[in-house]
Amino acid sequence: MKRIKAACLMQTIIFQPKEGDTSDFAKQQVQKEYEHYKELMTRRGTKFEILEEISQANGSIIVKLKKQNNAQPVGDYFD
Repeated sequence: MKRIKAACLMQTIIFQPKEGDTSDFAKQQVQKEYEHYKELMTRRGTKFEILEEISQANGSIIVKLKKQNNAQPVGDYFD
C-alpha cells in the first residue's frame, strides 16, 4: 500500500490589475487581493512560506511560495 508521507506545493502566482489599467486604485486593489489571499491561507490553517515577492511597475505582484497541499503532512519542508 502506498501512502503520502509528506507533500508541499511550489507555486508562482501573479496578482495583476485588469489589462491596461495602471491607476493607483487598480494597484491598491491588487495589493488588497494579495493580502486577502495570505489572510485566507492563514485562517484556513494552511502552512505556507513566501520565498520571493516582486512588485512590478504596473502594480502586479509576483509571488513565489511553498504551501501545504490540502491537509497532507508537510514533513520537513518548512524546517
